[in-house]
Amino acid sequence: MKPKQRAAYWRANLKVLAGCMLVWFTCSFGLGILLVDQLNQITIAGFPLGFWFAQQGSIYIFVALIFFYAWKMNQLDQKYDVHED
Repeated sequence: MKPKQRAAYWRANLKVLAGCMLVWFTCSFGLGILLVDQLNQITIAGFPLGFWFAQQGSIYIFVALIFFYAWKMNQLDQKYDVHED
C-alpha cells in the first residue's frame, strides 16, 4: 500500500471511529445522564425511558455499534485492498 493510500485508509478508519464514539457518548452520557429527567416522562412497557437507556438501551446500542464497526471496517478493507481472504 502506498503512503497516500495508507493515510486515506487511516483517515477513513478514524472517521468511522469518531462516528461510533459520538453515538456511544450521546447514548451513554447524553441520554442516560443529561436527558434522563426529560426521558423519564415517557414510559415504555412500564419503565421510564431514561432509566431504560441508562440500564439496557445503552448496552443494546453498544453491541449494535460493535457489529456496525466490524461491517464498516470490512467495507474499508475491501475498498483499500487490505482485506484478508
